[in-house]
Parts: sequence; structure tokens; C-alpha cells
Amino acid sequence: MKVSVLGCGRWGSCLGWYSAKLGHQVTIWGREDSLTWQNLMKKRGNEYLHLPVSVMVESSLSRVLSADIILIAIGAQNLRSLCKQIVLCPVEEKTFVLCMKGLEEHSGKRLSQVFNEEILQPVSLAIWVGPGHVQELVKNVPSCMVINSDNTYITKRVATIFNSELIRLYYGQDLLGSEIGAASKNVVGIAAGMLDGLNLGSLKGPLMARGPREISRLIKAMGGNELTVYGLSHIGDYEATLFSSYSHNRKFGEAFVKKERFDKLAEGVNTAAALMVLSKRYNSELPICEAVYSIVKKGHPPGKVLKSLFLRSTKYEF
Repeated sequence: MKVSVLGCGRWGSCLGWYSAKLGHQVTIWGREDSLTWQNLMKKRGNEYLHLPVSVMVESSLSRVLSADIILIAIGAQNLRSLCKQIVLCPVEEKTFVLCMKGLEEHSGKRLSQVFNEEILQPVSLAIWVGPGHVQELVKNVPSCMVINSDNTYITKRVATIFNSELIRLYYGQDLLGSEIGAASKNVVGIAAGMLDGLNLGSLKGPLMARGPREISRLIKAMGGNELTVYGLSHIGDYEATLFSSYSHNRKFGEAFVKKERFDKLAEGVNTAAALMVLSKRYNSELPICEAVYSIVKKGHPPGKVLKSLFLRSTKYEF
């Protein structure tokens, strides 16, 4: 099976490494002017892994789109512009898999919506979400993730192709819920990091309990299954996002309140803004997400905001 990975960062390079490990013919694509791509091309690896000799590194988008399956692992805010390039190539009957977690910031749109708005050719689309850290996967520490699509056949086909003892893939049944859940867990991850940075780690328990509640309300208001948040796409990813030293979003939150520099991509920052769009659109209260948004986007004091978040008026838990 020919597999191309669009994106040569931490997750993209891992997907290329993993796909080659399964015996697929793999090419990883990146922009020629990208330092990440240049380093991967030159060193055949990065700080996380070394690529098998069989994996090709390419900068020509038209060439990599000849693969049977195309995995996309780039920053969520760059998806629309990439799709505008993809649509210039013949990709009919190809299968695309969005291996990213986020929402379009200004519109609140899910990534599958963004993709479908731009790619007007008849293609198949799935998403791949759930817990998994490159640092652990390359050491053969197993994980479980989920594949989801509006087409059950595509869901099962993609899961079958990429399932292994290292990553057990489940069939998702709610594309909307999986996308919203996967994106929003990064916002909760930022909140967890802020609590760590403020030495309020004891509040991470309440954060874990209340986070899924508000996201489940939003998913239900949007027409999805509110129970999806309790699966792998959201709460199943909490350990890897709220507690792990590898989590970019948790580390960003901690660095932010400590006024320390953090240069890695934290998707939860843009997602928090997107969720405010959805909160207003669907009249769904998102207190945790709003707290993170007010801190990172409006500059409100973290300690005051987070403490007031957990000292709101008494109410029934459910």
C-alpha cells in the first residue's frame, strides 16, 4: 500500500515511521523552505525518531498525492490553504485521513468541514484521533486510538490498514463528536498546565470531571452523540494531555502562567477561540474553555480566572 504523509513535524514523521513499520511504501511531504523538512531530509530523523531507509522525503505535492492513502498531519489553521493546493491535482477516489486535532479559529468549523468545502472532487475522508505520544510509540509503548468517518466502510478500511499491536484502532461512530472532543481536549490540557504552574494541581480532578460535561453539552447541541466525549477522542486522551510531560498543550499552559517561553505548537490556543464561536452559535455554556480563552486571548489574570472558575455558584452536579 502506498501511503503519503502530508506534514513532517512530530506527529507527521511518527505516522511515516509507523506506516513503514507496518510494511507500507511511505513518503513524507513537507515544504522545501521549512526548516523541519530540511532537517528531516538531511538527517533522516528528528529529536524523536529516525526514519527507516525505505521512507522517502519529498517536497513535490503532486508526486505524493499519487499514493493510495494520504494522511494529513499539519497545524489545523493551515488545512484550508493546503486543501487549496491539493484540489489543483487529480485526487479522485483517493482516501484522505485527517490526523490532526483542532477547529478553524475564525469560523469554528470542524476540520472535515474545511476539507470538504475545498476538495470538491469525489474522495473518501476519515479522521484519526485519540491518545498517543511519539516519544512512547517509538519505544513500542502501545496505545489505542480511533478512526471515524461519515462512511462506515471507510472507517473500517482505514482502521484495518493501520491497526497493529502498537496502535489498536477502534471504529468511531460519531464524526462530529469525535472532532469536537479531540479538539477541545487540548483546551482542557492548557487549563491543566495552568493549574500545574499555579501549584493548584489538586483542581485537576475537578477539571477532568467538569471538562467532559461542558463538551458533551456542546456536542449534543450541535447534533452529535453526547456520550462520544467519554471515548478515546476526548476523555480517553486526558492522561496524555492533562498529565504527560510530553503534552505541548499542558506545557504551554504551565509556561504561560510562569511567563516562560514556549515555542512548540499548542493547538488548544486557537481551538479556545473557535469554541467561543460555537458556544455563541449553539447557546452552549463552556466555562472552562471560556476561562482559557479569556487568559490566553484577552490577557486576564490566570490565577484569578481559574480560581473563580471553581468557585462559581453552587449547583447540581448532573
